[in-house]
Amino acid sequence: MYRFRFSVVAFAVSAAVVLLAPGANAVAAAGPAVATPANVDVSERHLNESEQAIAVNPTNPNNIVTVTNVGHAEAGLTAGMFEGVSFDGGQTWTRKLIGLGGSDVLGDACCDPSLSFDQYGNLFMTYLYQVEDSVPIALSTDGGLSFRVIASISSANLPAKKAKGDNRGLFRFVDQPTIIAASNEVWVVFNAGGPMVATGAAVTGFGQVGAFVPVEVVPGTNNCTYGDVAIGPAGQVMQACSLTESGQGGGKIYVSVDPDGVGPAGFARSVFVTHTHVGGFDFVPPQPDRSVDAEVGLAWDRSDGPHAGRVNMVYTAEHPNESDDTDVYVRHSDDNGATWSVPVRVNDDATANSQILPKISLDPTTSDIAVVWYDSRNDLGTGAPGDTDGVPNDDAQFWGAFSTNGGTSFAPNIQISAGTSNSHDSGNGIDYGDYTGLSFYAGVAHPAWSDNSNSTGTNPDGPLHQLDIYTAAVPAP
Repeated sequence: MYRFRFSVVAFAVSAAVVLLAPGANAVAAAGPAVATPANVDVSERHLNESEQAIAVNPTNPNNIVTVTNVGHAEAGLTAGMFEGVSFDGGQTWTRKLIGLGGSDVLGDACCDPSLSFDQYGNLFMTYLYQVEDSVPIALSTDGGLSFRVIASISSANLPAKKAKGDNRGLFRFVDQPTIIAASNEVWVVFNAGGPMVATGAAVTGFGQVGAFVPVEVVPGTNNCTYGDVAIGPAGQVMQACSLTESGQGGGKIYVSVDPDGVGPAGFARSVFVTHTHVGGFDFVPPQPDRSVDAEVGLAWDRSDGPHAGRVNMVYTAEHPNESDDTDVYVRHSDDNGATWSVPVRVNDDATANSQILPKISLDPTTSDIAVVWYDSRNDLGTGAPGDTDGVPNDDAQFWGAFSTNGGTSFAPNIQISAGTSNSHDSGNGIDYGDYTGLSFYAGVAHPAWSDNSNSTGTNPDGPLHQLDIYTAAVPAP
């Protein structure tokens, strides 16, 4: 949330292969019309919710949990986040506010939630405190109904000896933590007021989490922000972030790999992947108040399938710079991030409108990939569906696509949201927020997004006012 300035449906199987250099225009994939999946308003709450995390329990795929930011000042709160828990595949939800401070076991939660289930059914959550410059890590062993904080990561967790190239101007603030659990490990990465830092712990079973290793300062990541983390099949860990994203232009994506996870090796120096032309505060019409970043994301294939060991990366790129023509791209690496494939453009529209805030997830049961994003392709300013105000490119819908061949190509895009939203009309201040949510398991993708279309008629604030959190069950082709 902070981003400080200082520093039910089958796709056509005839998928369109989109192997485009940045700047090229995709042609919309041919194929039959695809029905929009049933939308569910998770929050059904007055005022704004944004920046969603969502996770599916692999030991019980009907157990889905989502956590989001809430507007504290407008709700008269000093802290807190919204949580929804489902045990019927996302059809119905138990709703509550968590992290309200005082005697709340989660403390004074501010924002920026991230969630991850592991293979044992442990649910890990990280987020930001309202005041403290530390990052809590919480664990739930009852499917998200309750949590307990098992660690709080601060500068006190730094190793006693300064490493070569280590920037000790750390933890001036903390921002956008991300957590991932897999391969008997749990890892969190976040921006610590300069470089990216990371720490992890061994997980040996249900509720069995070891001590977190001393915080690692990822080499070469000073001023590298808004990252993601993924765990590979051998327990290796990759961190990705965007470097020097202080304004509208620039933007370079780097990755770093720790080859043995919680072992002694540590992260290697960062490897450059690509330019994005998307700065850390790149203002585009569908996100006019908050702006966007490239929002790089990772998904590592830990299956026994044909692309086992492949790590996939999603990001936003703008071509030409400052054109507002942003697109969603995916690349992959088969050598632990040393080299990367050519970019594959995921959105298949033929417009110059904006696609922003992508999220990627890989189904460990099939190796299929899902990608979702906000999309303004249908807002031509002509009053047609997809346009709420006669202004082009400032409204958005939520879209997605699947790949069944390891990210080499994507099936025709599907509109996931039943309605059209306008983030500025929400008065949220941070528009849709900095990121969206997605969890893909057993052939069904479960996205989470901010929506003020009121397409379900269940938003207490009505259409084109405050944002509720929506989801849908979207089956892969």
